[in-house]
Amino acid sequence: MSEILLKDIRGAHARIRDRIHRTPVLTSSRLDEISGGRLFFKCENFQKTGSFKARGAMNAVLSLSGDEASRGVATHSSGNHGAALAWAAGQRGIPAFVVMPSTVSRFKLASVERLGGTVVLCEPTHRAREAAAERIVRETGAALIHPFNDPRVIAGQGTVALELVADVPDLDIIICPVGGGGLLSGTAIVASELLPGTRVFAGEPEGAADASLSFSSGVRQPVEHPSSIADGLLALIGDLTFPIVRRHVAGIATVSDAAIASAMRLIWEIMKIAIEPSSAVAYAAIAEKKVAVTGMRVGVILSGGNVDFGAPASGK
Repeated sequence: MSEILLKDIRGAHARIRDRIHRTPVLTSSRLDEISGGRLFFKCENFQKTGSFKARGAMNAVLSLSGDEASRGVATHSSGNHGAALAWAAGQRGIPAFVVMPSTVSRFKLASVERLGGTVVLCEPTHRAREAAAERIVRETGAALIHPFNDPRVIAGQGTVALELVADVPDLDIIICPVGGGGLLSGTAIVASELLPGTRVFAGEPEGAADASLSFSSGVRQPVEHPSSIADGLLALIGDLTFPIVRRHVAGIATVSDAAIASAMRLIWEIMKIAIEPSSAVAYAAIAEKKVAVTGMRVGVILSGGNVDFGAPASGK
């Protein structure tokens, strides 16, 4: 695969900007006071389909040729990417097939179906998800749009940071969640080119700390049985995203589920916005002082707001 460059992210933004929301950057004097830094929250919880995943999915779908698109698209997902791909495919009038684990919440499954996606359930393992998606591609000819290990998806996710640094150009730090690494690698590419003095960090659940372990060792290291309330971050960091992360990211901080739940609650109480557990890890890393922000101007990417209030996160 060819290297992903800033021009690819700029191209993605030109392609998708009329179809997505340019999400707001919010601030809170109270959270600044608590953290000791000046925090700028890029609120992708207000994005189409409720998360940043709409950007990468839309860029990938719009990048398909007419012949490729006519056979539809396929993916595997724990929720947000599947919903985003179903939405993006619907915008182009093509079918979307989404493999989801049998343990997926009814809330997330219903979101994909409501947006027009055809859900195929599989055993709750990475291998089963990938095998089911590959089978659908063979049977239908659909184009596979991987949740994160795809240059078109990474370029689309990088548009979050492209907008953030345009709105707040003098950041010392940017921090975002990491699962498979699409958002983090896209963010890192933008920061390295446009704000070379800015350090990029990620937050990750302790129960799914493969990115942190991989970052420390220099070799991708899966966690045998990842588990966290941040269910969108359980994926192994990708072989395409990992080299970008290694090259451009300053560090990856791990946080407990209790800290994630606390961060969700605090942002709700103070900022009056709902974010999902996977989104909360970035602020949790600041709250737990895993990333030092005192006196710093900090961009915090809130990646999504798809919260199932029928099954609230306890952190226990």
